[in-house]
Amino acid sequence: MSKKRNIRDHKRRLLAAKYELRRKPHKASCKDPNPPSDMRDKHRYKLPKLPRNSSFARARNRCIFTGRSRSVYKLFRIPRIVSRGLASRGSLMGIKKSSR
Repeated sequence: MSKKRNIRDHKRRLLAAKYELRRKPHKASCKDPNPPSDMRDKHRYKLPKLPRNSSFARARNRCIFTGRSRSVYKLFRIPRIVSRGLASRGSLMGIKKSSR
């Protein structure tokens, strides 16, 4: 199951990177108060036409071992639970548990 989640997340990241240059101008023009309202509305209507998974907000940081999405350290791409186990076994280089 964890592979499936990681693959899904990877696909979302690729799609977000692909549509980034199309999405940013629409978002910027929606937030900018200077242009006329009809121009802002035109961009606001084009934004939902893009794929939903093309937004970077839908991508999650996931563990490479278990697929867990919560409390994942960006540096190691593993959650605190897995990092504690690996540190106690000595599998992470340069990291050791502070308790005995």
